Amino acid sequence: MQTSKDAIYSLPQQVSGFRFDDSVADVFPDMIQRSVPGYSTIVDAIGQLAGRFATEGSNIYDLGCSLGAVSLAAARYVEAKACNIIAVDNSEAMAQRCKRHVQGYKANTPIEVICDDLQNVRIERASSVVMNFTLQFIEPDQRDNIIKSIYAGLAPGGIFILSEKLRHDSTQGNELLIDLHHEFKRRNGYSELEISQKREAIENVLRAETFEAHQTRLKNAGFDEVILWFQCFNFASIVAIKN
Repeated sequence: MQTSKDAIYSLPQQVSGFRFDDSVADVFPDMIQRSVPGYSTIVDAIGQLAGRFATEGSNIYDLGCSLGAVSLAAARYVEAKACNIIAVDNSEAMAQRCKRHVQGYKANTPIEVICDDLQNVRIERASSVVMNFTLQFIEPDQRDNIIKSIYAGLAPGGIFILSEKLRHDSTQGNELLIDLHHEFKRRNGYSELEISQKREAIENVLRAETFEAHQTRLKNAGFDEVILWFQCFNFASIVAIKN
């Protein structure tokens, strides 16, 4: 996959709210690798989990699929017969590029790409549902119903994988994690201007919650096991199991 370097915030500008438009889609692989610690590890492990829990004839949903990294990882690991991967993104720019990326990939598990709001997609016969850094961009008052709908569409024994940027429950802890994340970005070549302008752009778009808030929501939806399986700084991934 060819990718361009992320230089969206490299020049001083009037910063508007962050959007997954063409400019972001064009540089997304570079942006995500340089911005999210452990991203490649998370994506590969999600593929392994999808493969481990896949059952014959089941569906695997990648909600907020962006360019399809999770869907492609799942396709590499799923061995169960007659499975389908359904990749959903509400950004036309992301969905169109995702379709091009998956078209050339040869796998036993087909990937269907849908451009739509994930809340319009009915979850059914699911062995895995993934929201890889997606829920954080959805209005908080809509999150409970989304998780309940996912739980209802999962087959017994199915899993929900949720990756999110977390907020620590104390000011001191939160500031420490933010500082560590900003240093991570500096070491990946982002300037102070880029870090500052990106933070301003995303501040009111990405609404992070604590791990405890996510855990409570998942338990309330009915999930029996909630496991924090990955965390680096303020980025984490959770797997919830429906027994």
